[in-house]
Amino acid sequence: MRSIWKGAISFGLVTIPVKLFSATEQKDVSFHQVHRDDGGRIRYKRVCTKDGEEVPYSDIAKGYELATGEIVVLTDEDFEGLPLSTSRRIDVLQFAPADQIDPIYFAKSYYLEPDAQGAKPYVLLRNALESSGQVAVVKVALRQRESLATLRVRDGVFVLETMLWPDEIRRPDFEFLDEDIEVRPQELKMAESLIATMEADFDPTAYHDSYREALQQVIEAKVAGKEVMAPAEAEEEGGPAVDLMAALRASVEAAKRERAGEPAKGGKAAKAKDVEEKAAPKRKARKSA
Repeated sequence: MRSIWKGAISFGLVTIPVKLFSATEQKDVSFHQVHRDDGGRIRYKRVCTKDGEEVPYSDIAKGYELATGEIVVLTDEDFEGLPLSTSRRIDVLQFAPADQIDPIYFAKSYYLEPDAQGAKPYVLLRNALESSGQVAVVKVALRQRESLATLRVRDGVFVLETMLWPDEIRRPDFEFLDEDIEVRPQELKMAESLIATMEADFDPTAYHDSYREALQQVIEAKVAGKEVMAPAEAEEEGGPAVDLMAALRASVEAAKRERAGEPAKGGKAAKAKDVEEKAAPKRKARKSA
C-alpha cells in the first residue's frame, strides 16, 4: 500500500506522527466507452456551451450554479481565504462509546501507521483506547474537506473513519411512517421466529460478488475466442489528458440526481467514469476500481 497523507495524531500534549492509507478498495471490472465497429476509444473535448469553442485547461474555473441558473465564478483567491486547516493534524476532541455513533455517519475508512519515532506513543494510545471500549472523536482535513472522524482499533491498527456532518444525513420522510399500521402479536412472534432460525455468526468470507465473477468469465471467453480488437496507435496530445471540467460537470449532475432520489442514468455515469479513466490511457482493464 502507498500512503496518501502524512500528519500527526494530536492527543493532549502528545503528538504521534502517522501515515494514512486507504483501508478499503472497491473491486470492479472497468470499462471504456468505445466505437462499436472498431473498438476505438471515445474522446471528449472541453467545449463552452455559449460559444461552442474548445476551452484550454488554463481558462477553466470553478462555477457555482444559483437557483436562477446564473453562475458564480470562484477564483483561486476565493478558496485561499477559506478556514480550512492545513496543519495536517488529527485533533482528538473527545472519547465516546462506539454504540453511541450511528453507522450512517461513517463515510470512508483509513489505516494509520506510525512513523518510527511515533511507534511507542501510538501503541500506548492504541492499548488505552482498546481497553476503554470507546472510540476517539477527532477532526481532520483531507482533500480540501474538513471532517469529523472516529479513531478505533482493528487488528492492532488505528482505523480512521471519516464521518458525514449531521446536515448531510437525509431524513426518511416517508408517508407510511404516518400511517397507523397494525401488527398482530402472532405475526410479530412468527417474524421473530424466522429471524431466530436464520441467526448465525457473521463470516464475510462466506459471501462473494457473483455478478463480477460471471462478468469476468464472459470477458475471458471472448478473449479465448479471439473476439478482441487491436488498440489504435497512440497519438500525441497537447495539454492535460483528463477532461476535468467534463468529469466535474458529470459528477455534479450525478450527485444532484442522487440527492433528489432519482436513479442514476447510465449514459452520464459512464461518461464520468470514462473521463476519469482517461487519466491513465495505457492501463489495461483492472479488477479494482
